[in-house]
Amino acid sequence: MNTPRLPALLLALALAPACGGRKPPVETPKSVRLVATSRQPLARTVSAVGTLAAEDRAELSFRVPGRLARLRVDIGSRVVAGAVLAELEKDEYVYRLQGARAALLQARARLGLPPDGTADEVEAEATAVVRQNRARMEQAAAELARSKSLLDQGLLSRSSFDVVEANFKVADSQYNDSLEEVNNRRAVLLQRRSDLALAEQQLLDTSLVAPFAGGIQARRANAGEYLAAGTPVLTLVKISPIRLRLEIPERDARLVRIGQAVRVRSEGDTAVWTGKVARVSPALEEASRSLVVEAEIPNPEGALRPGAFVKAEIDSEAGGPALVVPAASVVVFAGIEKVVTVKDGKALERPVVTGRRAGDVVEIISGLTQGDLVVEKPGNLATGMPVLAEEGVAEEAPRSPSPRPSAGAL
Repeated sequence: MNTPRLPALLLALALAPACGGRKPPVETPKSVRLVATSRQPLARTVSAVGTLAAEDRAELSFRVPGRLARLRVDIGSRVVAGAVLAELEKDEYVYRLQGARAALLQARARLGLPPDGTADEVEAEATAVVRQNRARMEQAAAELARSKSLLDQGLLSRSSFDVVEANFKVADSQYNDSLEEVNNRRAVLLQRRSDLALAEQQLLDTSLVAPFAGGIQARRANAGEYLAAGTPVLTLVKISPIRLRLEIPERDARLVRIGQAVRVRSEGDTAVWTGKVARVSPALEEASRSLVVEAEIPNPEGALRPGAFVKAEIDSEAGGPALVVPAASVVVFAGIEKVVTVKDGKALERPVVTGRRAGDVVEIISGLTQGDLVVEKPGNLATGMPVLAEEGVAEEAPRSPSPRPSAGAL
C-alpha cells in the first residue's frame, strides 16, 4: 500500500546530507590604515556658542512735530552717516524762521545797529536815546549850577531854584532810565538771536539724519502721517563691526584676555570670520557661573546678522604636550566618542574622552596611551569585523598647525 511513496522518501534522504553540509560565505577583511597616537604641543582653544548683536542700535525720530512728507529709505537699506532718511513738511518752519529773522532786525534797529551786521555788542553811550537824555541831564546840571550861584547872591528866589533843581532830578532820572532801556534792548536782541537760532535748528530738524552708518531694520511710519515729536520713525542698526556676546564657562574663564583672536562660524555656512576680544566682564554671572565676553567682528558686507547664533573659538596661550590622534579617527555614536583599534585581525571599538581640537588632530584625554594604533578612517567598522592592516602604514598622528597669530596681528 505504501510502495508509491518510496521514491519520494528516497529522494528526500538523498538531499538531506547535501543541504545540512552548506557553509556560510566567509566575510572579506576590510583593508585599513593605522596611525599611532603621539604627543604634540597643542594650542588652547576656548569654544563657545554666542549671539550676534548690532554694535549700535537707534530708534530714530524727529525732534519737532509735523506731517511726514517723504521716506527716502526702507527695510534693508544701507546708509552712511549723515544721510537724510526722512523729511517733514517744511512750510511752517520756514515761516517761523522768517518771523524770527524779522524780529532780530527790529531789535538791532532799536539799538542803532546795521541790519546786515553780525556783531550784537553796542556801547550804551553811543545809542541815540542815551545821548539825548545825557544832553538834557547836562543842560539841567548847568542850569542848576547857575541857579545855585544866583540864589547865593540873593538874585533868585528860593521857589525858582526849587523848580530848577527838580528839573535836574527829572533829567538825571531820564538819563539813568535810558541806560536801563539800552540794557533791556540788549537782552531783547540776545533773545531774538536765540529765537533765530532755534528756528534755524527746527528747520534742520525737519530732516531725519542717520547718526552712524548701518542698515534700516524697521520702518514705523508712513508718508502723510502727522507725527508728534519723538515718535519712532525708523530703526537703524550698525552691523560693522558686529558685536559677539559669549558666555565662557568658569573653568575656561582664566584663559580669556582682551585682544585675543576670535574665529566665528555660522550654522550652514563654511565661511570663517575673524575678530578680537574687545571686552571682558570683571565678574562671573552668579546664576550660570560663566564669564561674559564680548568680541568685535568686522562685517563690511553684512553677511553676519544681529540676533543669529554662532560658534566661536578663542585662541588662548599655547598649551603643553597633549596625546593626539587624527580627528577622522574619532567617531561618535549615540553621544559616545570612540576609536577603532585592531586585535587579532579584528576591529575593536574603544571609548575615549576628547579635549581640544586643532586643525586635523584632536586631544585624547582618556582611553588611549602613547603609541597605541588606531584606524585612521574607521567609517562603519564595528567590533568583531575582520580587518587587514596595510603593511608599513603605522604612522604618527599628523602634526597640529602652528598657533594662529594673536589678535594684534589680524
